[in-house]
Parts: sequence; structure tokens; C-alpha cells
Amino acid sequence: MLPITSLYASLLALIIIFLAYKVVVFRKTKKVGLGDNGDFDGLQAIRVHANAFEYVPMMIILMGLYEANGGSQLILNIIGVLAVVARLMHAFGLTKSKGISFGRFYGTALTWLITVFLAGLNIYTYFI
Repeated sequence: MLPITSLYASLLALIIIFLAYKVVVFRKTKKVGLGDNGDFDGLQAIRVHANAFEYVPMMIILMGLYEANGGSQLILNIIGVLAVVARLMHAFGLTKSKGISFGRFYGTALTWLITVFLAGLNIYTYFI
């Protein structure tokens, strides 16, 4: 069982579903079946949702592997909280700005740091 990973995977899944909902609202409101129809708000909603899908699954997989291999519960909880914060920061930052923003930059940076840290933890765990 992976209770810690399950908790944070579930929280991240709720974020992804909320972002998907925003895409559906755009499509329904603007009557767009596929793509963004040249609408910047639509493009923005689609990219925020897609970006979460580009990064969240790998973080969850790496968390699950670390937990399955007996990783520290404290580290997993810290990583989980930071992952949720990072994805919220990124989503808010990209939604509220057309360019680089605090949330977008630091949300992305934190997501990358978490992923690299988890990869390193898993590699380290293999060798010890």
C-alpha cells in the first residue's frame, strides 16, 4: 500500500480535474469542439491543463516508487505538500498572466526540483 502517495496523487488529480473543467467551460461557452479556435483564453486554459499532465504523472510515479521502497514518510509528505503548492502556483500564474509570472516561474521550478530530487532519491535508494 502507498497511503502517502495515494493522498497526494488524489489531491493532484483534483487539481487536474478542475483545470479540465475550465477547458470544458471554455469549449462550451465559445462553442469550440477542438483546439482553441484562435482564442487566447482557450489556449491558456488548454495549456494550463496540459502542463499539469506533462509533469504530475512522473512526480506521482516517482513518489510511489520511493514510498514502495521504504522511503521516509516525512520526506514524502514534504514533497507531496510542495508538489500540490507547485502545481497550484503554476496553474494560477499561467492563468493570470500572458507572460512570465511569479507563480508560473516558481511553480515550474519547484516542479522540476521535486522531480529531480525524487529521481535522485530513487537512484540513491537503489545503491544503498
